[in-house]
Amino acid sequence: MTGLTHIDETGRANMVDVSDKAVTTREALAEGFVRMSPATLALALSGDAKKGDVRGTAEIAGIMAAKKTADLIPLCHPLALSKVEVRVEPGEGGLSVTARVRTTGQTGVEMEALTAVSVACLTVYDMLKAADKAMTIEVVRLMKKSGGKSGDWTRP
Repeated sequence: MTGLTHIDETGRANMVDVSDKAVTTREALAEGFVRMSPATLALALSGDAKKGDVRGTAEIAGIMAAKKTADLIPLCHPLALSKVEVRVEPGEGGLSVTARVRTTGQTGVEMEALTAVSVACLTVYDMLKAADKAMTIEVVRLMKKSGGKSGDWTRP
């Protein structure tokens, strides 16, 4: 009807049947950015934030979130993830967040990577909001995916 995989022929929500798909290695890379003042960035990097280690806590939160994606996004399949790597690094005007997720299975891990980045960014915001309410979470996006029927894709 629409060409969308999560809509059935009657227009209703549908969890895709992946039972006939080949088991392949699948990987996704997503990124996001938390823009903040120079003083807030310095606080985040110093390790002296009131709530603790901003970067380390956000990285752990992102990993935990990737593992819970199917609980958060209604039509996602629960997946056995073989690798989740989340990095929070200083960037021009804030903190850059990346997540790389890998599995061997019948469906991709794009949503897990995007969820990891989103929750890591939200954790950075939560831990620093007392210092900087003007922070913004920006450009959460898929950068790359590999594996599966649709093959490899990289953001141009």
